[in-house]
Amino acid sequence: MKIQPLSDRVLIQMTEAEETTKSGIVLTSASKEKPQVAQVIAVGPGGLVNGKEVAMHVKAGDKVICSKYAGTEVKLEGEEYIIVRQDDILAVVE
Repeated sequence: MKIQPLSDRVLIQMTEAEETTKSGIVLTSASKEKPQVAQVIAVGPGGLVNGKEVAMHVKAGDKVICSKYAGTEVKLEGEEYIIVRQDDILAVVE
């Protein structure tokens, strides 16, 4: 099964949170911060959204930083994804 976002939506998969700090302290799952860096899996076509033409600026394979609690969480075949609007993506990591 495959997920194809519609309109100005982007399908992302969050990267794993760090399990140790830079000084070597191991973090429990409760104390880990929610990651903000994600991998773009699929991108919608853009087009006309709320009367405005939207061009998509990200592509599959990009690493992006998104708003912490943005989007809708989806689980498919044991994998967790998030569908966000392109506006919720803050930057592309190069």
